[in-house]
Amino acid sequence: MMGVAVSACVAMVACGCGPDTVKEDRDAEPSQPSQPSASARAEEPSATPSVSARTGKRSAGPAGKQPAPRTKEGAIQRYEQYLHALGREDIDTVCEVARPAAKKAQDQGLGPCTPTYAAVLQMITPVQKKALKTATVDSQRIAVRTPDKVEMPVEAVRASATFSESDLGSYTLEYLNNDWYITD
Repeated sequence: MMGVAVSACVAMVACGCGPDTVKEDRDAEPSQPSQPSASARAEEPSATPSVSARTGKRSAGPAGKQPAPRTKEGAIQRYEQYLHALGREDIDTVCEVARPAAKKAQDQGLGPCTPTYAAVLQMITPVQKKALKTATVDSQRIAVRTPDKVEMPVEAVRASATFSESDLGSYTLEYLNNDWYITD
């Protein structure tokens, strides 16, 4: 039963929230929906380099973020970032990496990323959280479907605790907007 609840919560959370959505979740009035409009999403700054009008130098976008490697190793690194964030209970990072999947879940009525992942974190045992902080991914066990799409089965997670499909799950990462994101 707990596995089903965790899977449902993970699915809800993994549907697309990020720092913009998290801020909106915190700032939104209770009677207003917290989903950004299509125009608000279109106005988000991109991570692609731009030329600064003042200096003429190229910047890497918000906070100097460089594009992530569009490689199998880049996808693994991003997924490990997600796993470590789960272990640290870093909901902002978790929601950033899982933004597209969390958005899908929210659109299906499962709620915003932040409160959903807060519920998920309550279902992860302290031993599992500790293991997630240093978890790695076995590159031999992942499946590269296309250059932009990688499957991360739960069996690929290497940690000091055991994880099953019902308590961690398998994920699809896709390369979108110069980085890897959990989309399913």
